[in-house]
This record gives sequence, structure tokens and C-alpha cells, in this order.
Amino acid sequence: MNNSSFFILLFLFSFSAIGQVDNEKLGIDERVIIAKDTVFSKELYDPLAPSRAAFYSAVIPGLGQAYNKKYWKIPIIYAGMATGVFLYIRNQNDFNRFRDAFKSRLAGFTDDEFFGDGDTPIISNDRLMDAQLSAQKNKDYSLVTIIAFYALNIIDANVDAHLRQYDISDDLSIAPAVDLDQFTAKPNYTVSLTFKL
Repeated sequence: MNNSSFFILLFLFSFSAIGQVDNEKLGIDERVIIAKDTVFSKELYDPLAPSRAAFYSAVIPGLGQAYNKKYWKIPIIYAGMATGVFLYIRNQNDFNRFRDAFKSRLAGFTDDEFFGDGDTPIISNDRLMDAQLSAQKNKDYSLVTIIAFYALNIIDANVDAHLRQYDISDDLSIAPAVDLDQFTAKPNYTVSLTFKL
């Protein structure tokens, strides 16, 4: 290294040394900006959140969805359960009407709502018996619908609480990679799945 380059380097370093001034003497307030290193905020994992959401939904249907902050699911749950209750009540009333008419015919009366004006009935006794069985079957299906929506409410709250805590950050990635074979010196094209735990 010659003398001219040495003096140039010494000259440059002297300017950097002169340029350093104490900020406290000048009255400058330094502030530190801290930025998050990820886009997604990482919440602490709560292992009891799924069971808590399922319990809430079991006690009051829709409460687990409110706990998971999925409020739009609550009207769907109540609409399904209300439909089941409505159909159950309707089929129970139909069953009672058909049974009362059948019992009055067996007692010898001809004044039920399904008999009509003349001597021949509009609906026969066999048809009243089939209508009772059909109404009973539909009533059972309505009860299954209510139970299914209730169970679906609990399962949905549990699964949604599990998935709410699922890590969707960049720590899980899949990327193409090129690897050079050591023996043949040819590139190997691969796809690698990387898990960063």
C-alpha cells in the first residue's frame, strides 16, 4: 500500500470521526421504532379453547360460535333447530288429528273431519292408519333434525376453535429447489417442504 492511499484512508476516517457528535449535548431525543417481524400476530396457544367452545355450545346453542367470533353462524343454527321444532309440532298435531278420527270411527261415530257428508268416508280407516304411521315417522325425522343441528353446533364450535389457533404464518412453506449432485455434477430439480418449528 503506498503513501497516497494511506493518506486518503486517513482523511476519510477523520471526517467520520469529526462527524460524530453527542446527541445529548445537542438536545436531540432519539426514539426507537420497533416493528413486528411478522404480519400475523401470534397468540398464545390455549389448549382448552376447543373444549370450552364445545361446552358453551352444548349449554346454549350458538354461544360457542360467539366465543369463536363467528357470529354469522348463529342464525343458521337457530333457523335449523327452529325448522325442526316447527315440523315436529306440525307432525304431532297431524298425528293427533288422524288418531282421534281413527278412534272415533272404531267407536262407531261418523262425525270426524275426514268422513265427509254422505255414508262413505272420504278417507278410509286403512288410510287413517297409514297417515298416523306417516305422521309418526315424519315426527321422528323432525326430532332427528333438531338433534343433528344441536350436535353440528357443538362440533362446529369445537373444530372452529381448533382451526382458529392453527398456524398460518410463513413458517410452513413449500418451495422449488435445485440441488447439485456431487457425483455427476448435474442439477437435481426438487420440491422441498420446510417446517420451521
